[in-house]
Amino acid sequence: MKHDMSIEALLAQMTLAEKAGQMAQAEKNSVTPTDVRDYALGSVLSGGGGNPTPNTAGDWRSMTSAFNEAALESRLKIPLIYGADCVHGHNNVRGATVFPHQIGLGATRDPLLIERIGAATAREMLATGVHWNFGPCLAVPQDYRWGRTYEGFGGEPALVGQLGAAYIRGQQAEGAASCMKHFVGDGGAEYGKRPHLSWAQFWEQNGGMWSIDHGDVNVDEATFRAIHLAPYYDALRAGALTVMASFNSWRGLKMHAHRYLLTDVLKNEMGFTGFIVSDWMGISQLSPDYYTCVVQSINAGLDMVMVPYDFKGFINNLVRAVEHGDVPISRVDDAVRRILSVKQRLGLFDQPNPGAHLLDSVGGEDHRALAREAVQKSAVLLKNEGAALPLRRDIPCIRMAGSAADDIGLQCGGWTIEWQGKTGAITIGTTLRSALRNALPESITLDYQPDATFDHYKAPVGVVVIAEKPYAEGCGDVSDLTITAADLDLIQKTRAACERLVLVIYSGRPLIITEALPLCDAIVAAWLPGSQGDGLADVLLGEVPFEGKLPQDWIASMEQLPASVRISSGQAPLYPFGYGL
Repeated sequence: MKHDMSIEALLAQMTLAEKAGQMAQAEKNSVTPTDVRDYALGSVLSGGGGNPTPNTAGDWRSMTSAFNEAALESRLKIPLIYGADCVHGHNNVRGATVFPHQIGLGATRDPLLIERIGAATAREMLATGVHWNFGPCLAVPQDYRWGRTYEGFGGEPALVGQLGAAYIRGQQAEGAASCMKHFVGDGGAEYGKRPHLSWAQFWEQNGGMWSIDHGDVNVDEATFRAIHLAPYYDALRAGALTVMASFNSWRGLKMHAHRYLLTDVLKNEMGFTGFIVSDWMGISQLSPDYYTCVVQSINAGLDMVMVPYDFKGFINNLVRAVEHGDVPISRVDDAVRRILSVKQRLGLFDQPNPGAHLLDSVGGEDHRALAREAVQKSAVLLKNEGAALPLRRDIPCIRMAGSAADDIGLQCGGWTIEWQGKTGAITIGTTLRSALRNALPESITLDYQPDATFDHYKAPVGVVVIAEKPYAEGCGDVSDLTITAADLDLIQKTRAACERLVLVIYSGRPLIITEALPLCDAIVAAWLPGSQGDGLADVLLGEVPFEGKLPQDWIASMEQLPASVRISSGQAPLYPFGYGL
């Protein structure tokens, strides 16, 4: 450790204010490098869309370096840990490799692939001065109306645990920190139990229904442990260094105040030795009185608080809480000891700003080839009649419809460049249309009409690509997962213009496709494949076989949600967990 000082010796030299500073994490738009130095802040983060201008890997490194270097000018020169949501690659950086979202990775059933993706993401992060990834998500989604369904690897705890552990191994072998999230139960919140937030307007203004996200999980402890806690055991065995507390509550008590789960279960029973960070403004949900929020959350077991705007208010309130005897100094010392220990295990005391030599890896050929492989293995073939797939190379024309076929933003989904994602050419990559055009012989016409305005000639085959609009978190909470009337119209128009029809679906969750089913000869669940549409072209053309297996049941109707309802009713899903032709 730098300057030959142990953690205990460092702790002994720290003032109460410096300890509180280490426990604060500020968002980069609300803090300056000078603040990092003067308040001895422990962490800075880039939230979704927390990007420099221009948004390049080099500019990211310049931005993070300013904060990282400022920490070394503080009195005790304790290094910073810089965090970001790199949930499917270093997805905030324009030009970075964007991998399939976790639901797609769940369909691969390939732990070694997931481990390699974790490692590649870590290299792109470290290249830009980011040491800490807020992932993987270990949610086990029970209701696909939830806008974070795509952040989970699937609907079975064993699959989630296996793949989450693989991702963590890959990340941390490269020297970056993973964060298991969201502890715990985020995938089990009930639809329609709206969270009571004094600050709910913030979320409402972001266009969301927030009908599940932040909500309450109302199951007994045995069920809670078997479904929601189980994956964390695998992730802990893989050595996960940090945990993020969840916005949800369990039987009415918010996770950010849940001493039983954060301290008694996670730290004491499960033996977690890293540190727990709050989610974005998560402690603010505990009480209208911010002092009470600080006291309750720290006493419950939070070690670092993602403030993210008012770090000074947090520090002042925590100092006051210790001075008034409302938070024991032993609890603060435990938190800081855990934070310093993680920084030490990452080697940040010796090398506070590693990774400069990795800049060329951001969006590099090796990583894009890996993403292409992930897309190939994640696509699930749900239906294939009359040998509609693979697409033949001896036909004169392929008809193609749907704006999603040529839209990298729809291909990537939420958490891409911006928090909510965006349509259009938001980053660098290959769309399915361009990938097919590049791979097909010049003799084949690829007749692309986004709105399916084809002439009366019937082509041998048509490909329709439909997509959910990008969303993230509660802004993706919806009441109905039936494909839209506009998408159904697109399918019907293309069906009339071809002999065989292939439907490709970009979605963060299973959608209700019952009406479209008889119109399509082949159906491919492509999830949210990310920047490499060429991987999808590979399976459509038969260059590689379909391997993906459903990580969730694909439901037949909205009456089959949540999972417990479908299971207790005995209804069969349209396609079961593990299905894939």
